[in-house]
Amino acid sequence: MSEILSSLRSLMATHSPPLDALVVPSEDYHQSEYVSGRDKRREFVSGFTGSAGLALITKNEARLWTDGRYFLQATQQLSNEWTLMRMGEDPLVEVWMSDNLSEEANIGVDPWCVSVDTANRWSKSFAKKNQNLVPTTTDLVDEVWQNRPPSQMSPVVVHPLEFSGRSVSDKLEELRSKLKQESARGYVIAALDEVAWLYNIRGTDVAYCPVAHAFAIVTTDSAFLYLDKKKVSTEASDYFKGLGVEVREYTDVISDVALLASDRLFSSFSSKSTKDMEIDSDRSDEWLWVDPGKCCYALYSKLDADKVLLQPSPLSLPKALKNPVELEGLKKAHVRDGAAVVQYLVWLDQQMQELYGASGYFMEAESNKKKRTSETAKLTELTVSDKLESLRAAKEHFRGLSFPTISSVGSNAAIIHYSPEPETCAEMDPDKIYLCDSGAQYLDGTTDITRTVHFGKPSPHEKDCYTAVLKGHVALGNARFPKGTSGYTLDILARAPLWKYGLDYRHGTGHGVGSYLFVHEGPHQVSFRLHAMNVPLQASMTVTDEPGYYEDGNFGIRLENVLVVNDAETEFNFGDKGYLQFEHITWAPYQVKLINLEQLTREEIDWLNTYHLKCKDILAPFMNQTEMEWLKKATEPVSVLV
Repeated sequence: MSEILSSLRSLMATHSPPLDALVVPSEDYHQSEYVSGRDKRREFVSGFTGSAGLALITKNEARLWTDGRYFLQATQQLSNEWTLMRMGEDPLVEVWMSDNLSEEANIGVDPWCVSVDTANRWSKSFAKKNQNLVPTTTDLVDEVWQNRPPSQMSPVVVHPLEFSGRSVSDKLEELRSKLKQESARGYVIAALDEVAWLYNIRGTDVAYCPVAHAFAIVTTDSAFLYLDKKKVSTEASDYFKGLGVEVREYTDVISDVALLASDRLFSSFSSKSTKDMEIDSDRSDEWLWVDPGKCCYALYSKLDADKVLLQPSPLSLPKALKNPVELEGLKKAHVRDGAAVVQYLVWLDQQMQELYGASGYFMEAESNKKKRTSETAKLTELTVSDKLESLRAAKEHFRGLSFPTISSVGSNAAIIHYSPEPETCAEMDPDKIYLCDSGAQYLDGTTDITRTVHFGKPSPHEKDCYTAVLKGHVALGNARFPKGTSGYTLDILARAPLWKYGLDYRHGTGHGVGSYLFVHEGPHQVSFRLHAMNVPLQASMTVTDEPGYYEDGNFGIRLENVLVVNDAETEFNFGDKGYLQFEHITWAPYQVKLINLEQLTREEIDWLNTYHLKCKDILAPFMNQTEMEWLKKATEPVSVLV
């Protein structure tokens, strides 16, 4: 890391103008959460592998900001050259820069890797000391990154109507209707999942995310797609021609945005001629729509700021509101996925007993510390997660994982987004909690599930914590609430049982899930963070329910199901608002031996028994005899003796 920092500081000194600081964001040109290997610039300079964070390099300091999911991980991964800045506890990056850098300091950033919102916020913060945000002409990290991974060249694939459930022409019609409502003549689309959703295409440019690196521009009469044309097969080319979508090179987007600004961007498919465009006197007064949180500053800078409509994407909400085909596909995908998870737990239970002398999933006793017969019999966090992937891969429509599996034992489970590595992953331990957060991409849906189990004898404290997490999980999943309610309002339901003991967790409680797209999807979420207030939950949205508790150095617990928001039938309808409720579509049992049943209410026990009965019946067609016997035992009704 010393050599990388030294090289960057040399480039900063020779830059025109010389830079007092360099910001290295996590995001790519599309402001993505998950990025391709060649776009992991922040990871390259810092060594921190989490999906969220920002690096700041000054002449004599290096600091990294990240959120509560990654505090422990960052502490372990950062060298002593770096200082960890805890978001929510330490000053914001723009505040720190404004307060600690000199008057008229020049702060560099690649304008392709920072959003309009962020760049404008920083510039405002810098103004009080006449500091300058300097867009670099090249990314300085790329200049020092030897052996940078190459670009992916996988072909774009058309996502058929049998899975997408909605035609491109219908989506374009709705988008253009919104443009007209806002007196806008065009929308610049930078988010990869929005491009994929709008044009019903998928790709493999980013690991775990079925998208292609692409931009799009849609006007009231034209549609453009910008990607490397080597990814476009003859079949795909014909598909785009049939839609009237003009395909141009990925690098053409910057010049075409400039043409759009001057109303000189024309498509060969447009119904209007160039002459018609030139004499349309009203068009110069119309807006160009840009989502300030998703569009990079590089593209925005080519537009006339006085004629830009900075508003949330008009595609984000329609994408989040799943159509009937998508909902049906998601439910089927979660059934197959749940079957794989149960088959995995059956296999793992057997292996832990045979190799490690564990009492097992059902019995509550200390392990007998049975010695393995050979090194090949060793189970690690990574080898068991590979087994889970193989079980998923055997299921219909499987296309890969939806994120790196969080397979974590003991203290590693306290690292919220832990990812096991071959060289450092832990061996499975029958006397420690095991947390597995995993998901998959299927043609008909994206999945995300977490279960926490113990194959030995859990401590009373571990059981109390698991029970509190379960109670929060059930409380949120059982909620009924008036239309117009946001996830910010509901978040407390999942935390209240933990708060009773003075416990909490540092991450949000739920996120949307895509339809064979990103596993983390907005614009809605269930969270204590204020931006969760911005978008109310609506029927046909998906959202996860995943409270947890993490004790550094000891263990971590999380339980997660995917929910669908549905209309609710209530006896009354106060204020004529209408009410909503959740439907669970994830199927896998909760480990009863980790539950303090006497701490559950009658309603919670009834819910658990009902869920387990459904779980057994829904997954039965996928189970062999051994697996079915295990599942029956795992879903037996429970009760509390009075």
